[in-house]
Amino acid sequence: MVLRINDTIPDLTVTTDQGKLNLHNWVGDSWAIIFSHPKDFTPVCTTEFGAVARLAKEWEARNTKVLGISVDGVEDHKKWKGDIEAVGGARPEFAIVADDDLEMAKAFDMLPAEYVMPDGRTPADSATVRSVFIIGPDKQVKLMMTYPMSVGRNFSEILRALDGLQMSANGVATPADWQVGQDVIVPPAVSTEDAQTKFGVVNTILPYLRTVNAPR
Repeated sequence: MVLRINDTIPDLTVTTDQGKLNLHNWVGDSWAIIFSHPKDFTPVCTTEFGAVARLAKEWEARNTKVLGISVDGVEDHKKWKGDIEAVGGARPEFAIVADDDLEMAKAFDMLPAEYVMPDGRTPADSATVRSVFIIGPDKQVKLMMTYPMSVGRNFSEILRALDGLQMSANGVATPADWQVGQDVIVPPAVSTEDAQTKFGVVNTILPYLRTVNAPR
């Protein structure tokens, strides 16, 4: 299965280090970030999970839940969280899916092209790539990012992208490098008159590039 933007995520029931959860019920009325990593007790992943843990208050402020995924098991996840806290300075309170049968990795297309499934495989044979999915309260995929296993993710950018998605729910778009508080773009399908009624002053830079103050 290949997920695309605006697809509804699979309604799987998965096992985590915090018990079983149903993905649609877990998302509920919140936003959600689901991110995969190749393996527990690995260097890049440990730094990434620490980064996500340190952002706990930021996710909460944005009504956003976080869920990690690994092909390792529950007991490894529980032990690994001690290392993550020691290195990252914050305890990861979010759950980690124990995807040892690759059900979620396959459903979300998180495996590299050359993955193998030999008898007696280890996580190294079928390690998930570093994928990130931002999910809306409607259970649909709003954004996807995929990194190779060798490159750590920039969670400040993921946070910025989440802000942009939540801002776009107001009927606007965000420009390159946009940050909270900066002006936003009026979509081409919206007339200047309608934009003035809805947003106030419209700054016309080009006929097709118009900006307004960010809605609150």
